[in-house]
Amino acid sequence: MKKVVIDTNGLISFLTDRNPEQQEKIASLLNDAAELRVAVLIHHHVLSEFVYVLDSIYGISKTSINAMINDLAEMPGIEFISELDVATLLSLWPESVSDYGDAVLVSASLAVKGSVIATFDKNLKKSLNRLNINIFQ
Repeated sequence: MKKVVIDTNGLISFLTDRNPEQQEKIASLLNDAAELRVAVLIHHHVLSEFVYVLDSIYGISKTSINAMINDLAEMPGIEFISELDVATLLSLWPESVSDYGDAVLVSASLAVKGSVIATFDKNLKKSLNRLNINIFQ
């Protein structure tokens, strides 16, 4: 089964109306996960960023964010991961991947053989292209 490591911005795009095109792409990905055609992996670091952004930037209540995470956790095809190879992370950050959170995501993806990364972050996409890491289309 194809494994897709999702970035924070993908989750934010899905749950907000900030970009309908991105929202549609992630909705399709999550639908594929619900039908067990793909596994969507959410790293705990992404989850922390997700909570921070929804709370601090969008002003969504912690109770609502809790419910969103609970809905994700109960969805078929969604897996939460926490693996972090610090040596890989530090080999990537800051030279190859300048953002620490992005480097966490890339190192998590490298630990899951054959996975791709779902992101809309242009800087991360450039880093992934330089590193020859597949991006979910």
